[in-house]
Amino acid sequence: MTNAISPIASIGTTVPVLPQAAAQPVAAPQGFGNWFVQEIAQVNHQLTRVDADSQALASGQAVSLHEVMIHLEEAKLSFDLLAQVRNRILESYQEVMRTQV
Repeated sequence: MTNAISPIASIGTTVPVLPQAAAQPVAAPQGFGNWFVQEIAQVNHQLTRVDADSQALASGQAVSLHEVMIHLEEAKLSFDLLAQVRNRILESYQEVMRTQV
């Protein structure tokens, strides 16, 4: 931040240095389909993690009950959100199909 602000006496003599992250080009958006597939994979990963944690807890391994419950709630909320997004997509598709041209 201090490199980007120069004293009044030296205006025009110094060039502020941009951070590396700002100098790199911005990637093109991936699209909704790719995003949705990634989210499905992430929810699936969370569900398999919860399943493994639950099995480890049931078999008596040293697993924290609090962490298992937190992972379970995260997976539940992620799945519910994914289901709501799917429902909205289906409703939008059905509305478009009902539209008369």
